[in-house]
Order: sequence, then structure tokens, then C-alpha cells
Amino acid sequence: MSQRSFVATPVSAEAAREWFVVDAAGLPLGRLASQIASVLRGKHKPTYTPHVDAGDHVIVVNADKVMLTGNKLDKKFYYKHSGIPGGFKAIPYRVLMATKPEFPIEKAVKGMLKNRPLSREMLKKLHVYATPDHPHAAQKPQPMTAKI
Repeated sequence: MSQRSFVATPVSAEAAREWFVVDAAGLPLGRLASQIASVLRGKHKPTYTPHVDAGDHVIVVNADKVMLTGNKLDKKFYYKHSGIPGGFKAIPYRVLMATKPEFPIEKAVKGMLKNRPLSREMLKKLHVYATPDHPHAAQKPQPMTAKI
């Protein structure tokens, strides 16, 4: 009697996609991002295969109400450089959350995925909205319980 391991193929993974919605209000940014990254990779499924994109779509609502613990709103910065001399900018997360509330969640989830073409495909299944409304009601998303 021999046992065989299951290996997902891209066709079988594409057929079993689900949609989840998570309310980010009051949840810590890092813990939320790690759970979202796990669902995007498909690690919550028994058919997880590392080289196949078997993850599900995740809709994040109320991104403007996500919580940063401690003094991170004032002491944590988003850094960017334009490439020209004097083009360095440091933006505190308090300003970033006021201007682009979706960006910190997208950046945190992207940082928890590997820098590979497959991860860039997984990141396309993340949909972040600052308000409680989203245009994906036709996909019938299930509520994702955050284990925080």
C-alpha cells in the first residue's frame, strides 16, 4: 500500500478560490497583515502547495481604523526617495493614515510575502478599502475571523 502526496496544479487551485472580508477596525496592523498574507498564500487550506498560487481573495474594509500600537503613529515613518539629490522624504504614519489609509495595509502585507513573481500575483487578490463599503458583494464574501 503506497500513499501519495497531493500536489496542487494551477488549474485545480484556480477552481477553488473563495472570497473573504475582514473588518480592520481596531485590529493591530502587523497581526492583521500576517493573517491576510497567510490566506493570500493559501496556507489555511489542506491543499497548500508552495509553488502554486492556491490562495483566496481578501477584502479589507475600514482600513482607516486600523490600530498601530505604542507611539508608532508618530515615531514610525514611511521612507521614499525620488532618485535625485535631496529627494529623500520621511512621512510619519499619522500623515500617511490620513492621506492614504489603504497604503499601510498593502505595504505590510507585501512585506510579509516573498519578493517573487508568484507573490506579486498573490498581492493582486488583496482589495483594501478605507470605508466599510466595497464593490465585491456579487462574489458573496465570507467573514474572515481574525485570530488576534
